[in-house]
Amino acid sequence: MAKKKQAEAEAPEERAETPSEAQKLTRKDYERELARLHVELVKLQEWVRHEKKKICIVFEGRDGAGKGGTIKAITERVSPRTFRVVALPAPTERERSQMYIQRYLPHLPAASEVVIFDRSWYNRAGVERVMGFCTDHDVEVFLTNAPWVERAMVDSGVILLKYWLEVGQDEQTRRLEDRIDDGRKIWKLSEMDLKSYTRWYDYSRARDEMFRATDKPWAPWFVVRSDDKKRARLNIITHLLSKIPYEEIPRPKVELPKRKKDDDYVEPDYSDKLVPEVF
Repeated sequence: MAKKKQAEAEAPEERAETPSEAQKLTRKDYERELARLHVELVKLQEWVRHEKKKICIVFEGRDGAGKGGTIKAITERVSPRTFRVVALPAPTERERSQMYIQRYLPHLPAASEVVIFDRSWYNRAGVERVMGFCTDHDVEVFLTNAPWVERAMVDSGVILLKYWLEVGQDEQTRRLEDRIDDGRKIWKLSEMDLKSYTRWYDYSRARDEMFRATDKPWAPWFVVRSDDKKRARLNIITHLLSKIPYEEIPRPKVELPKRKKDDDYVEPDYSDKLVPEVF
């Protein structure tokens, strides 16, 4: 049954398009495919609950690569009690004195949880390294130890998936400029983002070394081309579903029960408390 459910989650054959054909994905097509995948994510959720599974999904990538939008697409139709998003702020003074990985460990999934990291312990191999927030020795120690921490996670029963979203230079520029001009998105653009923008190739080198050191059989990296946000989201969800051996958990047919009689209940007048109907 697991293979059957995974097959249902696979994208249809007509999705195997050339780059030029890929531009033809319409909003209607995107929403239809996303709705189909949302159904599979709900099945995954029920399986995780029923089987008490532990899943950890890591999203990394350059600024503007689409991590936040992808996470929103994954979580918008499932329960926040099962799917939990972790996006840690800069470490406190106390956290900086701890073992580096320590502040991430309490957020790892327990039974019946899916934890999604919007950036993760790999900050040390990326932004911290490139922007000079740690030493070369710190990075070397991290890259040596990270695979074994992840091995311990996997050995404890955690299903670990690591995604790197790769956006091109021109598309990143367009997205960051869009944040400047959009009052709804300006909060996404920090001073650190502006400094990081100038260091494209430093980030490329850091990414390459990170892959070489931490792409292991028990915790491989998966790279997603994300210049097309909508297609990237569909591809990621399809891929993660294919990597988890979930099955559909049988559920009894749901029927709404009859409401009880009003027993002469009279609805009070709350007109003075109503929110003004501006729209």
